[in-house]
Amino acid sequence: MRPARLALLAVLALATAIPAARAQTPHEEGIQIGLSTDAVSITAGFSGADLTIFGALEDADPQIARQGRYDVVVVLEGPARPVVVRRKDRVLGVWINLESEQFENVPVSYSVASTRPFQDITQPDSYKQLSLGSNNIYMQPGDPEAPPTTIAEFTKALRQRKTATGLYSENVGGVRFLSQNLFRATVRLAPDVPVGTHKARAFLFKNGVFVKESSAQLEIRKSGFEQAVFRLAHNHGFFYGFLSVSLAMLTGWMGRIVFRKD
Repeated sequence: MRPARLALLAVLALATAIPAARAQTPHEEGIQIGLSTDAVSITAGFSGADLTIFGALEDADPQIARQGRYDVVVVLEGPARPVVVRRKDRVLGVWINLESEQFENVPVSYSVASTRPFQDITQPDSYKQLSLGSNNIYMQPGDPEAPPTTIAEFTKALRQRKTATGLYSENVGGVRFLSQNLFRATVRLAPDVPVGTHKARAFLFKNGVFVKESSAQLEIRKSGFEQAVFRLAHNHGFFYGFLSVSLAMLTGWMGRIVFRKD
């Protein structure tokens, strides 16, 4: 009977150890975001707008939430396209293009909103690992054999140009918690925001450590007369070119009739 009693005690000890082990499992939160609309239509008079993104934390720790140790960074990233960067120099009094560098798969637009300044959320290495932030986007050079100093110079110029035109922007404090679990983010759409599929991404940090990411898609398209011209140019290029030349000739002929002096 003694071996049976020892076996029973071992089973009871194992049964009590399992819940204890589960209780010691690290708590892992989640994050979800949602858009009020899955498509935005813009016209020729579009001068930029603010896009609101709502989100929620899943299984958030109430104590950590009360202490404000959750941070969220939201990114709205535009479609990726090849970009050519040119450097102009003055030669004999004339500005001409002397050097150029092409980069592959560069996001046309990149808008960021965060709960706090980037340096207050986590370490710079974490942003590099996540490719989070306009300064951490990997710009793939078209010529991998180009000198690193040249690539770095043109990469910096590309980022500065995108920032100057408003296509790359940062909104510190643009993410606000409405409660312990719910938050709202505001990202900027530039006046010349590109059409196409944009990706909204939300990154959750806890005590400066990345926890989880969530994403959603947004379609930006032209509307009205601009959309009709856009479709005609892309779907019927030959007819669009013929129509453009004919319209230019007709305009010139009518101008000659109206402004002739005889």
